[in-house]
Amino acid sequence: MTIYRSAVAGMIMLLATAASPAMPNCAGASSNVEQFKYSWRLRGGLSWIAGIMFPTTGVAAMKNVYPRGSQININSELLITATDQKAGYFVYESEMDPTGQKTLMTYHGYSWGKKSRKERTIFDYVKRLAHIHRETPEKSENKDKVISPETLKDNTLRDILTAIYFLRQNADSIKAPVQTVIYSDGKDYPVIFRPIAGQPCSIAGRRINTLGFEIVDAPGGRKWQGGVKVWLTQDERRIPCRMEIRQSFASLQLELSGIELCSGASAAPATSGTSK
Repeated sequence: MTIYRSAVAGMIMLLATAASPAMPNCAGASSNVEQFKYSWRLRGGLSWIAGIMFPTTGVAAMKNVYPRGSQININSELLITATDQKAGYFVYESEMDPTGQKTLMTYHGYSWGKKSRKERTIFDYVKRLAHIHRETPEKSENKDKVISPETLKDNTLRDILTAIYFLRQNADSIKAPVQTVIYSDGKDYPVIFRPIAGQPCSIAGRRINTLGFEIVDAPGGRKWQGGVKVWLTQDERRIPCRMEIRQSFASLQLELSGIELCSGASAAPATSGTSK
């Protein structure tokens, strides 16, 4: 109980401090791993249809491993499961360069009932190639895809997790829409990163102000049916306390429920909306 109280108190002090440069990389901490736990629910006009195939509520965990020792690059994972963590899963994985500016490898997969799919892409920025491996119960395939010069005009590609990390790094400087490229489901799409209104989050019973951002389809080019919204705490950690990942059929909404910040100490935020 003493450890828990100390962790909660530490989180309150951290989040109550004045805004300072973002440091979402465990710099100077005793551990190079940070983990965030979430509850999630599926919402949208067709969520009830999707509920036939997989749950409409559950739990999720985001884990980020930062460079240290033999760990050269940044690795990020978002695992989404049913509440019992047994019925199936969605998973997103990303390996980024040490600065977190571009994706080196991206992976996503799911398994619900009798359906499953895995896809891994490794980017070769020198040869401008994407090496893609897809796998289902019926077949597997490998192919190389040429990445166009237009797509790589700034020599970067970002998947969803790299994009979220980029927003955490640059939350203070993104004041207007920024056009870039997102890589999703084996294709690249022109998108816009832009600020949106903040929404207070609740951590340890305290209302915490946030900075809000969204990733949306950009006019022209291939149309992206997806979308991401993320609300980051206004402290140096820029914790994603609320996220919304939109697909064509529904929206997955994630609410922070637990934190482990680079030190092994954990805190359990209270239900959103409560205050003291």
